[in-house]
Amino acid sequence: MVGHTFSGELWEYAAGEPGSWHFITLPDDVVDDVLAEAGPRRGFGSVRVEASIGTTTWRTSLFPDSASASLVLPVKKDVRTAQRIEAGSRCEVTLHLLLP
Repeated sequence: MVGHTFSGELWEYAAGEPGSWHFITLPDDVVDDVLAEAGPRRGFGSVRVEASIGTTTWRTSLFPDSASASLVLPVKKDVRTAQRIEAGSRCEVTLHLLLP
């Protein structure tokens, strides 16, 4: 598996229900590498990954974000709770692409 590590700020999707959708925007250099390595993308332009923050690892997809012209990593509630993070927290993230 190809791995990438970066730091990013957790943010909450403003149009969603409070406390629901939280994301971390990938840095441009990581996006460039991920898109080059991922090959054809899945539905909605997604890229399957295994993500880790602290001691929590989960499988999810990265999604394109037109507002930032980047990819975003959704961070589900059980990860936020386990790692005691909230919107505004700076997180160290490790991603491994799940290539077909």
